[in-house]
Amino acid sequence: MKLFKYLFFLLLIVIIGGAIYVATLDNDFRVEKSKKMAVPNVLAFEEVNNYKNWENWDPRIANDQNISFALSEKTIGEGATYSWESSTYNDGKYETTEVIPNNSIKQKYSFDTTFGKAEKEMNWVFTTENDSTKVIWTIEGKRNFWEKLAMLIDDQSSEEKFAPMLENGLDNIEKSILKKMETFSINVDGVTRHSGGFYLYSSTSSRSDSKMLGEKMAEILPTIHRFMVDNNIPINGAPLTVYNEINEMNNSVIISPGIPTNSRIITPTDSNILCGFLPAQPVLKTTLKGDYKNLSAAWTTAEEYLNQNNLMKDMSADPFEVYVTDPATNPNPAAWVTEIYIPILEEKPTTTKDPVSAQENSPLEETQM
Repeated sequence: MKLFKYLFFLLLIVIIGGAIYVATLDNDFRVEKSKKMAVPNVLAFEEVNNYKNWENWDPRIANDQNISFALSEKTIGEGATYSWESSTYNDGKYETTEVIPNNSIKQKYSFDTTFGKAEKEMNWVFTTENDSTKVIWTIEGKRNFWEKLAMLIDDQSSEEKFAPMLENGLDNIEKSILKKMETFSINVDGVTRHSGGFYLYSSTSSRSDSKMLGEKMAEILPTIHRFMVDNNIPINGAPLTVYNEINEMNNSVIISPGIPTNSRIITPTDSNILCGFLPAQPVLKTTLKGDYKNLSAAWTTAEEYLNQNNLMKDMSADPFEVYVTDPATNPNPAAWVTEIYIPILEEKPTTTKDPVSAQENSPLEETQM
């Protein structure tokens, strides 16, 4: 009898001692990983803030193809929830608790453990760094007694379990966003009539390369915009680029990026910004929705349509592009809309005089700078 009593007290001492040891283990839990992504800040933020996107990059999917997800009716912003059931991972749930647009997101993270449910805080921080975005993903909180006990039993610590998940998740987020940014479509809208009009422009030569052309336009268009704002000149439409000369042999072009206005503007003689005029004319219209690097494919599609439908280009008129979407307000290239206009000959071609060069025959509204 005494033996059992001694064994009981010995077991009690072991349990109490073990409990004291477990209680002295570190309470704090924190895992943080970061990644610099080659994507705009707003796209990285929107990818994380909308739980509908999480099934595209949740790192658990790679190791559990049968994992099931459930979303709340609200999937964006504070109050939205995202939960899962898995045979490989602990079942759990995220709930968004605080959002600062394009800056940070806070979420409550609850999940099942060997000894019950645990709760942690999950934080996201989005920082713009030049043309990239640094995304920091953090899971932190306090360990309860049972989590500490699980640390002694499990082969891996919580940090060792979560660190790879966060790293893989960040990699998957960037891949998901880049894939969406690559999406584009080309549609030949058919023959229509462009209304034409005046525009301020500045001409330059360039290699027929999408990157170089983009750099030239990015240099000229803001200059014209400032000129118009400084001189109170009305802006009457989306920016455009007129292709004055295309030399396929030398792979070069002469272009005139410009911005429409509502009347003829006489600019100072020492200014490299001039006023041009696009006549009302029949055109083949083609629309690209996507990154400007796909413009070459859009032009090829338009050329093929011309040939297949026996449409003749008007070689006396210059083709042009109109940039409907402003990348400054919508940084997602997949949403950029560009319209391509190729002048074509009518069955009975007519000569349209340019009011800029033929002002003696046409009464014009004009503004002297």
